[in-house]
Amino acid sequence: MIEVPDELVATQTRFNGADGLAFVAALPGRAAEFLERWGLRTDGPVMYGMCALVLPVVRDADGSQAVLKLQYLDEESVGEPVALRVWGGDGAVRLLEYDDVTGTLLLERLDSARMLTTVPDSRAAVLVIAELLARLTAVPAPEGMRRLGDIAERMLERVPGAVPQVPDPADRRLLEDCAAAVREVAGEPGDRLLHWDLHYDNVLAADREPWLAIDPKPLAGDPGFELFPALDNRFDADEVRWRFDAMTEVLGLDRKRARAWTLGRVLQNALWAIEDGHPPAPHHLEIGRRLRGGRGQPAAMSGSPHP
Repeated sequence: MIEVPDELVATQTRFNGADGLAFVAALPGRAAEFLERWGLRTDGPVMYGMCALVLPVVRDADGSQAVLKLQYLDEESVGEPVALRVWGGDGAVRLLEYDDVTGTLLLERLDSARMLTTVPDSRAAVLVIAELLARLTAVPAPEGMRRLGDIAERMLERVPGAVPQVPDPADRRLLEDCAAAVREVAGEPGDRLLHWDLHYDNVLAADREPWLAIDPKPLAGDPGFELFPALDNRFDADEVRWRFDAMTEVLGLDRKRARAWTLGRVLQNALWAIEDGHPPAPHHLEIGRRLRGGRGQPAAMSGSPHP
């Protein structure tokens, strides 16, 4: 029997309610089913995130190592196998098997003990993120992928009801500026295949490459929408502009558009917080303030992005 960690039970209960509890209850049986179906045996302790249980396994057919990912299927996770097939292991973990009914995936085994977070030089880590994003966003998104244009439209519709709930006038002005920036670019949302959640814990060391991306929440859109996680994770206010400039340079992005879409991510996170009854995260607002100044003009580089 597979024991489901209490932390996964708690997050599924919090975010998905009765459906999350049903997902958790089904996990032991689902694990047994796919271990048998795909000829696998467990090979270490279970791992987990907010939405998935991950089992290290060995394939009986050839003795190769892999991981079995049992995940809650929603609008974000449903596109994961599609994106992984498109990337075909180029910059991302390889997909070995997939069940489209349950969303269960069999993936190549990476080194879960060596996340990009363990790299002490945050600037070097940012450049790893940037180089991976340059590869991942080089391909167009396949048909049927959720689209940034739709997400932006829904965000802007929610602004009039949400932003007035923020008590601080300066914070309200900042969020209004973020919304204005999104309006400037919403008509051209882009068509690249985006990972959407490429922060440092979603980059693992591997044998075949130094670093590979995992756990995409893919959508079709502008690569400028990809930069926020690397500004948010390992947050350092004084590094925001350097990181932004470094990533836009490596990806070859138009900085005006990249700034607008990054402010869109600030707005997206603020809307989620407000609608949950919480104030926007102070460091998210600080990212917005650091990028808002001189919107539309190239950001001044604060040191070369190449160490």
